[in-house]
Amino acid sequence: MTDLFPPWPLFSAFLVASLVLALTPGPGVLYIVTRSLVQGRRAGLVSVAGVALGNLGNAFAASAGLAALFAVSSLAYTMVKYAGALYLVYLGGQLLCSASAATSLAVPSHAPPARLFGDGFFVALLNPKTTVFFAAFLPQFLSHDAPPMFQSLTLGALFVAIAAVTDSAYALAAGIVAPSLRGSATRRVGRWLGGGVFVGLGVFTAIAGSRSGE
Repeated sequence: MTDLFPPWPLFSAFLVASLVLALTPGPGVLYIVTRSLVQGRRAGLVSVAGVALGNLGNAFAASAGLAALFAVSSLAYTMVKYAGALYLVYLGGQLLCSASAATSLAVPSHAPPARLFGDGFFVALLNPKTTVFFAAFLPQFLSHDAPPMFQSLTLGALFVAIAAVTDSAYALAAGIVAPSLRGSATRRVGRWLGGGVFVGLGVFTAIAGSRSGE
């Protein structure tokens, strides 16, 4: 136990804190909920998998010291931040196009699973605040009985697993509502709203000046 996780009092605090933080909606949750509402429960769960893999990449990056680079290099942080913002705006534009041209073969009304997975992955991965968050959050729960990087990777992976469970709950809840959006007019409105959410998230990400985490 000491080789993998910190002592139980510290580990229990980590589990509670992780659950509370995972339940707090962020860009990843909004992406998952929007996909679930527009395309249904299965699309939401595929998106959960993509977001989880992206978050895992951020956890590994934080353990490897990328967060330290972001802390000292405004350029590196800004480049990743704007890449993520542009990707969110791009996703929003795709949904808005599908709402305004639902009959166009060039704009599919439903993204295939591979596309959903990839979109979720990049939405999570291109959020430098997540890497900085892991770098600030995980060290509070490390013990002196194991190498810090190994512990950080283990706790980061566990946090991502907890977040995947809570994100799945959001996807399933949104999936219950999705059947009420089956009508073509209602579905078009849902795409407009979803596209607006993504564009808004992208704009917010681009103008947010804080580097303190989510």
